[in-house]
This record gives sequence, structure tokens and C-alpha cells, in this order.
Amino acid sequence: MRVVVVSGIWPPDPGGPASHAPALADFLAERGHTVEVVTTAGVPPARRSYPVAWTPRRSPLRHARAALLIRSAARHADVVYATSMIRRAAIGARLARRPLVVKLVSDEAFERATRSGRYAGTLDEFQRVPGGLRTRFLRATRNAAVRSARHVFCPSAYLRDVALQWGLEAERASVLPNPAPEIPDLQPRDHLRRDFGFDGNVLVFAGRLGPQKALDVALDALVEVPGVDLVVAGDGPKRPALERRVAELGLNGRVRFLGSVSRETVLRLFRASDGSVLPSRWENFPHTIVEALAVGCPVIATEVGGVPEVVVDGENGLLVPAGDAPALAAAIARFFSDDDLRERLTEAAAPSVAGYSEEAIFATIEAELEKAAPE
Repeated sequence: MRVVVVSGIWPPDPGGPASHAPALADFLAERGHTVEVVTTAGVPPARRSYPVAWTPRRSPLRHARAALLIRSAARHADVVYATSMIRRAAIGARLARRPLVVKLVSDEAFERATRSGRYAGTLDEFQRVPGGLRTRFLRATRNAAVRSARHVFCPSAYLRDVALQWGLEAERASVLPNPAPEIPDLQPRDHLRRDFGFDGNVLVFAGRLGPQKALDVALDALVEVPGVDLVVAGDGPKRPALERRVAELGLNGRVRFLGSVSRETVLRLFRASDGSVLPSRWENFPHTIVEALAVGCPVIATEVGGVPEVVVDGENGLLVPAGDAPALAAAIARFFSDDDLRERLTEAAAPSVAGYSEEAIFATIEAELEKAAPE
């Protein structure tokens, strides 16, 4: 089978698609399939065992160029698999007359409206807001792209319910959780803490520094919990504002920004830390939660989207309302003041995602791609 894998981001970019796409591409290639990747990037992507075609992310023609790259690759393929850039993937697949399978990770219309500052509400609220001409156009093209797919995988039941509101047929949409990563050989936790310079109580955040992650709420919460440090792995448009906020709040020395790091480094950071924090305004089924739990790192997160489908309050983590800095501060204080609770959450973390193996989940995707591909 010949597969085109489409992803809007690629390592070393942080974010779920940048973890999922190369892992799936590697899996398919190892299974004997022919793989080609189409992505956007700020710098040339690292070479892999398969071709990685890309277009500069800052190019004003990036959308059209990406669609044309997808069409070109798809003409020599059996099926297109998109984990982002879904509208461009749909155009490219249609031009090449090839079937499309989608992994839906977000509502692109919502994300664009949020990034541009035209909308400041939640994902659920966005589905009910009429919006202007641009928003209506983005919704119409989003709906058309999703409906054109032979099958749509949704990492959470929450996002599947949202997608069904767009006219997607229920029988063509299924829930498939994000896989837990293959855990590399990691040094003992004490060694990792020394390597990273961790001293005392440490939380780690990993992800793209954009409006969705609401890291400013975590900074506000941290002010109320002395003796707890935060390490931030990732980069994004909000980083300068967050660094200024750290100074304004007097958190210098307690918050460390590492920038973009490899997936293995993220896993090492989680293993070395006491816990992970994810204060997002909205989420689907974030990779970072599964990665943290897989290495035995409990999660303190907001109860949004698909997060409660993997984090059970009081069992493998703690959940708080979105946008509530006092509630997040109280959860962090409780986590570090109650040794029995912290030990119980830590022991339950890895077993809670033991069933999310990459092999099983990628094999499900492979089977759907083979089903969609022409005989």
C-alpha cells in the first residue's frame, strides 16, 4: 500500500500531530508500505527513511502549495491520511482522485478564529455562534473536507460528538485514543532530576505555547503556591508574553522555558518531575497527558473536552475547571501537601494507559487505510 501522510507540523515542532504523524509513518514503513509525508515547516525537516515534502510555513502561498504537494504525492499513492491540514488534504486527494482518511484533532475553524483574536470563547460555544463571513466560509470548507473522508478517527468521544454536528455520518466516525508512546530506556528518576537540575517540587508543562493551553492561568496559580517550580517544554506565539508575565508576577527563578525539545526529552522531563500540569481552555485528547501518564507522571489538568476520558480525578490525576487559577492553585497545593495522595496517583499513572499501545492503535489505522485504498 502506498500512503501519503499529511501533517501541518513535524519535528522538532511541539504538538500532537508532530508526535503522531512521524510515529505512524515509521510504523507503516516498517510494515512494508510505501510512505511519503507532506508537511509545513519553518526549516527543512530532518531526513527520514521516506520522503518528506514540505512548504515554508511563512509563505503567503503555503495553503495552495501544500494542496498541490498533496495532489502530486497522492497521484502515486493509494490513499491519503491527514492528521491536520484536513481541508488542504481533501483538496489534494480530490484533485488526485484518491481516498482520504482523517484523524480529527481539532476544529480548524475554531482554532483560526481563536488565533486571529476574532473569537475568545470555548469550542462548544463556537459551534453555536453564527460568526461573520470568514467564519462561515471556514466552517463550510471544514464540513466539506470532513464529509469527504472515507473514515474519520476521533481521539475522544467528545470530539466525535462535535464532528457529528458538522454533518459527518455516524458510521464513518469512530473513537480511537491517542497511543501511549514507546518508552525508551530511561535513567532512574534521581539521575534525571540531577541532569535537569530539578530541586524540590517540580511540575512540567509540555506543548505549544498558544492561547489554547492557557499557561498564563498556571502562572497565576503558581503565585499562590510557594515552593513549587514549573518547567515549560515547547514554543509558540505566546512565549514572549508568558515570559513577561513571569517577570510581572515575580516568578523569575521558579519558571524555566526550555523551548522546543525532542519527544524523548519530554518523556525524560515527565519522569524526572513530580507531576504534569495542563491548564488548557479546551482540549481534544492531548498527547501530552498520555505521554506523562505512560512514564508514571500524574496529571493536574482542566476538565475540558476529552481530558476526563483519560484522567480520572483522584485516581491518576486531579481535575479542575478551566480558567480558574484559584482552583488550580488549590489542586497543586493539595498534590504537594498530601504525600499519600501523590504516591497513589503516581502508582496509578502508567497502568491507567497500559491499553493504549502504539502497535494496536496504529494497526487499526492501517486496517482502515487498506480498506479505503482501491483494490
